[in-house]
Amino acid sequence: MPSPAPDGTGIDRLLRIMARLRDPQTGCPWDIEQTYDSIAPYTIEEAHEVADAIARKDFAELKDELGDLLLQVAYHCQMATEEGRFGFNQVADGISEKMIRRHPHVFGDESRDKSADQQTQDWERIKAAERGTAGVLDGVALGLPALTRALKLQKRAARVGFDWAERKQVLDKLVEEAQELAEADGDLDALEDEFGDLLFVMVNLGRHLGVDAEAALRRTNRKFTARFKAVEAGLATVGKQPHEASLDEMDALWDQAKQQGIS
Repeated sequence: MPSPAPDGTGIDRLLRIMARLRDPQTGCPWDIEQTYDSIAPYTIEEAHEVADAIARKDFAELKDELGDLLLQVAYHCQMATEEGRFGFNQVADGISEKMIRRHPHVFGDESRDKSADQQTQDWERIKAAERGTAGVLDGVALGLPALTRALKLQKRAARVGFDWAERKQVLDKLVEEAQELAEADGDLDALEDEFGDLLFVMVNLGRHLGVDAEAALRRTNRKFTARFKAVEAGLATVGKQPHEASLDEMDALWDQAKQQGIS
């Protein structure tokens, strides 16, 4: 017969629930079978759902999504505990020490009389010291979304002077890469290579403009979704679905949605 769920509140209760779920004798068969690799995609997905709730300013959902993300941390920590590697408290202690170490102007004797930009530079300097002799690009996670990873790689390279001095140089490079894509032959490998180069420069242009490419594309995705839903709604008023409409009909409804400021 199942035993009562753990009582209490806060992180301790969550950790006890997670341990119960993974118990080899009395836990959930699905949870018991999971590994770091099988859980990792859920961790990434939950992080994106947190970002989505923030973008939509849905704070009730943000609370729920943060809980889902916290569950992922608890899950990985429980598996590590079972293997004798580390536990949740060690993870929490590790990040606490890191935050203290990287904020000497708050927790140390350095002056707080500096700009946010200077504090960012100091943060990166401390991180670089922590990495020691590691390469400039080492540690940029392979599992990041490609646009986000491109931005992080570019920022790392820029810190050591490998960067364009002016925005116009980036725009010139963008034109060059677009031309190379236009001239690429029908070989898929060549097209993918040139397309990737163009995207990389677009990320770099965004960085020089102060625009995050990942955030900008998420915004455009939301806008496209909202406007296409408006197209579907417009077609529904005349008893049609998108596959039954002409491109001209859909374009007209799309323009209408733009004029209405749907985004």
